[in-house]
Amino acid sequence: MLAIFINAIAIILGSAIGALARKGIREKYINVLNTAMGLAALVLGVNVAMNNMSKSEYPVLFIFCLSLGGLLGTLLRLDQRMEKATSVMGKGANVTEGITTAVLLCCVGTLAIMGPVNAALNGDNTFLMTLATMNFVTMIVIASSYGFAVSVTSIIVLVWLSSIYGIAKVSQSFISQELITEVSIVGGVLIAASGLGVMHIKDCKTINLLPALIMPMLFFLFRNLFCI
Repeated sequence: MLAIFINAIAIILGSAIGALARKGIREKYINVLNTAMGLAALVLGVNVAMNNMSKSEYPVLFIFCLSLGGLLGTLLRLDQRMEKATSVMGKGANVTEGITTAVLLCCVGTLAIMGPVNAALNGDNTFLMTLATMNFVTMIVIASSYGFAVSVTSIIVLVWLSSIYGIAKVSQSFISQELITEVSIVGGVLIAASGLGVMHIKDCKTINLLPALIMPMLFFLFRNLFCI
């Protein structure tokens, strides 16, 4: 569990460094950083989704996950709640974009799932420490564009990693390669969508789609319970 808290601390430290760097960067350079980050997110998301698509045994599952997750997120008004929360901190809707992108980049991928699983089952924190390093660098870049407010990502990442750690402790068989593949496909699509938002090409309300990340887990839980 210590390595999970180190991940949260790495995100806060990365955000602090990025926010400090932001103060010395002119607006036109911040715009360039936003464009670069949007392009990187778009390409990374498409790559993650396409690489895992060929491994999937349920090729249309991600469509249902995105649809149901989007409906749930819209019902819960996640975008409005996040904008309200960031406005209290004196920030705007752009910060919501930054937080959404940060959450996706920090929570999607093999390291973010297998890290806590390895820690829970084998006491091996190698993946989690590697993830902490990547998250630290990622947050420096994101905070240099959006400011320190994106550090709230640390709370979401802490909950995400801790949840997977707890699930692995309770049920070793539940975290399967199939589950990782499906979560990665959904996550890849969401990362690409956040890239479009960062570049202001299309506001996909990605934060409303975040519940889609837990839909593959619910699907496999249902499948295991009813032996489908």
